[in-house]
Amino acid sequence: MRPKTTWFLVADGARARIYATEGRALDLKPVFAHEFAAPTRAPNRAADSDKPGRSFDSAGQGRHAMEREVDWQTHEKQMFSKALARELEQGANRNAYDRLVLVAAPEILGFLRDDLGKNAARLVVAEINKDLTHLDALRLSEHLGGAVQLD
Repeated sequence: MRPKTTWFLVADGARARIYATEGRALDLKPVFAHEFAAPTRAPNRAADSDKPGRSFDSAGQGRHAMEREVDWQTHEKQMFSKALARELEQGANRNAYDRLVLVAAPEILGFLRDDLGKNAARLVVAEINKDLTHLDALRLSEHLGGAVQLD
């Protein structure tokens, strides 16, 4: 019987890495040679330089300014989450891992919960609500040692 493989997704709203470990040890190795990154864009104030559009009231003669439902930075984070969820689902479908640990900033963690496919979602064994993307593999292993128990 082979030891169980655990994938660790470490993400914030703009970048992510996926690590793997075998068995109980937290000897994290990158799964991919690259880091996942969302496109870099200008701040919200640059996108909102024009006045908002105007619309007529549904009843009566009034008009009012329209607001965006979601600002574009939140939209980019949602799209990034969907791309990460697709990658995790593909890995689950090809049995690349047996367990999944999500380590993400609060906002992206919420998006990931919504976006994960059923195969990847059933493999989630832990969620850590922190942005740890600034840590390298060794420091990440040390930090996660007390927070994640692998059976």
